[in-house]
Order: sequence, then structure tokens, then C-alpha cells
Amino acid sequence: MSNNPSRFDPRGLALPGLVLALWWGATASGFADTRIVAPPAEVLAAALRELTSGELAEGLLASLGRDLAGFALGSTAGLLLGALLAVSGLADRLVSPTLHALKQVALFAWIPLISVWLGQDEAARVLFIGLAAFYPVLFNSHEGIRSVTRELAEVTRVFRFNARQRITRLILPAAAPQIFAGLHLALIYSWLATIGAEYFFKATPGVSTPLLDGRADFDMAKVLYGMVVVGLVGAALNAIASRLEQRSLKWRRSR
Repeated sequence: MSNNPSRFDPRGLALPGLVLALWWGATASGFADTRIVAPPAEVLAAALRELTSGELAEGLLASLGRDLAGFALGSTAGLLLGALLAVSGLADRLVSPTLHALKQVALFAWIPLISVWLGQDEAARVLFIGLAAFYPVLFNSHEGIRSVTRELAEVTRVFRFNARQRITRLILPAAAPQIFAGLHLALIYSWLATIGAEYFFKATPGVSTPLLDGRADFDMAKVLYGMVVVGLVGAALNAIASRLEQRSLKWRRSR
């Protein structure tokens, strides 16, 4: 059997199937309080209501839109700054200590400051998500570009590469694994930040809406439905990122 992590393995369904069976058994037997743990049938009914009303599609499009906007903002800034710090020793010495200190500030600690700057609107949510994507791309691209060995750099001088050729033919290909690893992490962190942004900023359409509404109404079926949707979307984004990373780096394995 292939060791490719992107290939579907039906054995991975064993644990979710077991959890579903225990969940159904606990609620059907009365072992679990259905006011706290809604039965699977009620969660399925809540899902069908969201699907038929169109609220799921609306929320999913809104969340993915702000997620990808924040990811693009943060990853672009991280890649550019990481490359600058990697090629400029002076900039690295001046800026990197501050960046490492700022990295220790919890992401959610930025919410009050972002709210003061940008209010509670979409721009604030996108900036918050971009901040989550920024650091993994920054540090991975920085380390990846710095890891280009002196011997490889010497090759560019022998072949008289210009600056553009050094970047496109040496630096980026050599640093690609770490850059893509940073982008992969950034996409995951962006989705987590998207859910956080929808929680802590002003209420707006999104996939977390059922979670917020369910909490307000003490509707556990809606809460559990929302958790399932958030988890499935996150898993799908992770799978897509893994597949794109493998395809983008396929040329390295074929050498």
C-alpha cells in the first residue's frame, strides 16, 4: 500500500465510526443528557435545515472569502519580509529580535488593538487572519532561504547568473520545501483564526454562525452541527494544502 499521506485510507474512518456509534448509543440509552449532548438524528436534522435554507452556502462562502483574503495578505507579507531578512544581514540583525518578541504575543491578544484601529468590520477580521498566517511563512521562508549553501551560491557566480536568475534558479528552488511548509501551516492557522475572528468581532455571516446561535438558544444540535462543519472544512483545507504542496515539490522527488 502506498505511503502517500494524501491517498485516502478507509481505515481512517474507524475512529470516527466508533465515536458516532458511542454517541448514538449514549443518547439512545439515556446515558447522556440529550439537553447537553444532542442525538445524531437531531444534528442531522439541523444540518438539513441549514442546507435547505441556503444559510450553509452563504456562511461557507463568507468564511472562505475572509480566510483566503487573510491568508493571502499574511503569507505575502511573511514571504517578502522573510526573504529580505534572509538576504540582508543588517536587516536581520535589526528586525529579527523584535519579530521573535512579537511572536510571543498570543494571537487573540491583538484583538483589542485591531478593534481600536479598524473597528469591528471585515477589514479587522482579515487583518487578524493575516496576522495568523504571517509568522509561519515569515520564519519558514527566512530559514529556507538562509539554508542555501555557499557551494550552491558559488555555482551562480561560475555560471554568471544575474540577480533574477539567482532568485528563480537557485534560491527559490532550494528554499521551496520550507516555504511550502510555512504556507501549509499558514493556511491551517488562517482557518483557525477565521473562526476566532467570527467569534470575537461583530457578528457576521459565516460558518461559525450556527455555533453562536446555538449557544445563545442553548440548541446543542445546532452547536454540534456547527462544530462538524468547521472540522470538515478545516480537514478539507489541510488536504488541499497537502496535495498542492506535494504536486509543487514533485520535481524534487523525480530528480
